[in-house]
Amino acid sequence: MTSLAFLFALFRYKPTPFCILDEVDAALDETNLLRFLDLMKAIKSDTQFIIITHNYRTMEVADYIYGTTMEEPNVTKVFSMKMEKRGETDPGA
Repeated sequence: MTSLAFLFALFRYKPTPFCILDEVDAALDETNLLRFLDLMKAIKSDTQFIIITHNYRTMEVADYIYGTTMEEPNVTKVFSMKMEKRGETDPGA
């Protein structure tokens, strides 16, 4: 959590266009995961985050999800979806 706090402090001081994080949430307990996600929500308007994760709570914060699935043996399919938050409506609809 200390290294994540330092990383986010740097992003608040000087945001970068994007950041790639790989399974940074895997070692966090529930309380620290919620703190991490609150920080993500606070600065995601300034920095685009690409997060590799298996944690469903982290995925809930995402605006878009990209993934792979293997419905048939040896056949991998790539999928993407835009996440719509509760209470949001599509302005183009």
